[in-house]
Amino acid sequence: MKREIVLDTETTGLNPATGDRLVEIGCVELINHIPTGNNYHVYCNPERDMPEEAFRVHGLGNEFLADKPLFQDVADDFLEFVADSVLVIHNAPFDMGFLQAELEWAKKRRLENEVIDTVMLARKKHPGARVNLDALCRHYGIDNTRRTLHGALLDSEILAEVYLELLGGRQVGLSLAAQTESQNEGVTIKKEAARQRPTPLPSRLTQDQIQRHKDFVLQMNEEALWAKYWR
Repeated sequence: MKREIVLDTETTGLNPATGDRLVEIGCVELINHIPTGNNYHVYCNPERDMPEEAFRVHGLGNEFLADKPLFQDVADDFLEFVADSVLVIHNAPFDMGFLQAELEWAKKRRLENEVIDTVMLARKKHPGARVNLDALCRHYGIDNTRRTLHGALLDSEILAEVYLELLGGRQVGLSLAAQTESQNEGVTIKKEAARQRPTPLPSRLTQDQIQRHKDFVLQMNEEALWAKYWR
């Protein structure tokens, strides 16, 4: 069983070294690349004013964050959730820089987890193309219409879909056998079937394209495989 945590953060700015702080953490658990629904999400009071530029990005203002816990009060829960799992992050140096800084200020252990940076994955798979999250959603046909503002949990959920596509999309599931049980020296071994999408992806073909293909195929020799299919 491979456990990965897709993670995103929102902050007051770009650099913890100049006083910027975390204000939101969102995590999505994957088991064998499949979301389990076991997520972690928290808002944090940054103990400072929210700059207008950052507010325009995520919409988290001073009044909303005023009664939220400090990072030091949720640090143990966060560390327990991520444990030693692989972390999947888009532009990992940014988020990891803030997390390590906050953990140091809270006098907690550093993260030593393996980190997969999906920006690097995307650049390797699509050299020369734009690799921000919105561009990757457009490329893979992933619905991100809910993303009017940045949000750590929502962005983690979207990134989990992008990550699956970067790994090969639905082909990843082909390596998982249908659920079976076998006996090996008295031990039952279970193989779980890959979970299907709750809503199938729409066809990329129009009805006109389907009909023209059918008309073309029906002109073929009767022994043609496609002709047999349509007949």
